[in-house]
Amino acid sequence: QVQLVESGGGLVQAGGSLRLSCAASGIIFDINAMGWYRQAPGKQRELVAIIAKGGSTNSEESMKGRFTISRDNAKNTVYLQMNSLKPEDTAVYYCNANIKRSFLSDYVNYWGQGTQVTVSS
Repeated sequence: QVQLVESGGGLVQAGGSLRLSCAASGIIFDINAMGWYRQAPGKQRELVAIIAKGGSTNSEESMKGRFTISRDNAKNTVYLQMNSLKPEDTAVYYCNANIKRSFLSDYVNYWGQGTQVTVSS
């Protein structure tokens, strides 16, 4: 089985910073794209940022310049550095990874359990 375990969420004041981590474990042959999504109460889940295996990134326009995604392929880990946090960034943040478990298998999307980020004004 494959697990994605997030950490680093919490409560922070507006203007503060947090760094989220997500480590993939289990039987893993290869990981393609990894990313972060978030879901605020009463809203749909939305993309925050994604990063390809080679390092190219894409992020939601409103978060560019404040959020930075990175990854460590040797550790099967993706990070999200969040700076200048705003109350509207409050949400549950979910890690996502596109994982191939063996040479013959297809890539499958896996999700973490989510980590709460709360930004107080």
